[in-house]
Amino acid sequence: MARTLGIGVLGLGGFGMFAAQQFAQVPGAALRCIAGTHREAAVKAAERFGLPDVKEVGAMLAMPEVDLVYIATPPFLHHEHALQSLQAGKHVIVEKPLSMTAEQGDELVALAKAKGLLMTTNLMQPYNPLYAQVKRLIDSKVLGEVLHGFFENYACDEGLAPEHWFWDPNKSGGIFIEHGVHFFDMFAGWLGPGRVESAGRVLRPGSGIEEQVHCTARYGTVPVNFYHGFTQAGRMDRQELRILFERGDVSLHEWIPTQAIVRAALDEKDTGTLSSIFPGARIDVEALYGGAERAVRARHKGYEVYQRFTLTSAPALKMTLYGDLLRAMLADQLAFLADPSHPRVVDERNGAASLRMSVEATRLAKVAERP
Repeated sequence: MARTLGIGVLGLGGFGMFAAQQFAQVPGAALRCIAGTHREAAVKAAERFGLPDVKEVGAMLAMPEVDLVYIATPPFLHHEHALQSLQAGKHVIVEKPLSMTAEQGDELVALAKAKGLLMTTNLMQPYNPLYAQVKRLIDSKVLGEVLHGFFENYACDEGLAPEHWFWDPNKSGGIFIEHGVHFFDMFAGWLGPGRVESAGRVLRPGSGIEEQVHCTARYGTVPVNFYHGFTQAGRMDRQELRILFERGDVSLHEWIPTQAIVRAALDEKDTGTLSSIFPGARIDVEALYGGAERAVRARHKGYEVYQRFTLTSAPALKMTLYGDLLRAMLADQLAFLADPSHPRVVDERNGAASLRMSVEATRLAKVAERP
């Protein structure tokens, strides 16, 4: 774009502040306004960025210097705020989920398309270098075909008081919709479109709030299991994602993965291919094979192996990586606004497709409870 793109921020909680700091560092973008539903946090953020005051939503949307609205309000406000922003002629980046229902999401995407505006959900995971490396690993077939995947999220609830909007499905949509969209989207990017086959949930005794959810989805022929539980102390918050192949597996840890661990048994050539996908990774050899030992069989297929080993990629700093992903996401969207032929890593389809899967998982989980 010929001029700097002005960003208005709607909703300034802790994450909104963090994201705004990252966006302010992207060349070609500048913060122009903050409109806060949590006024104290918004006022402090305005001071941080040198903005004169905090606007009401309508006043911000009337500002010609605001080209794009970043929406970081709770999920139940996403549709309302995105709709207002699009109707005012503003581009929109909204925090996940896109909206609370698939119909609302489709409405927003259709309106943006009709008005020639950007409508992107902030699903930043595909901007992680590890994400691209796993995609290369899958496409290369160096470990053979993908057989199965899982994501297990042992999340903390230490900062989520009983009255927090997170626990109210009318405000959050529930765990699949509020949080699960990230991981439905990740596997879709790796394996293609998915569909949810079954789901369930666990309600917390004594309060009835939804604290754990699980489902099985299928991406093509590959079954993937998802579990999210918000039950842990902060010190025990942890996540693991694993993809099983015919000749090994890859594991990623943290909800924003910071390191990949590949376990495999391969021949010399395939070991070299794997090393090229993860440059600079350490390889720890566990066994060497020679002569007749090199011949192995699995899934009624025969092949040769030279060694069994574990490959460990160099670790990244979580918060530094988080900032990198946010900046990369915004830069990608700005490149599209400057040149509509630019192929975006994440576009309006990501938010809509992941929302549909989350809504279906939520529906099936409730159906499974019926006697």
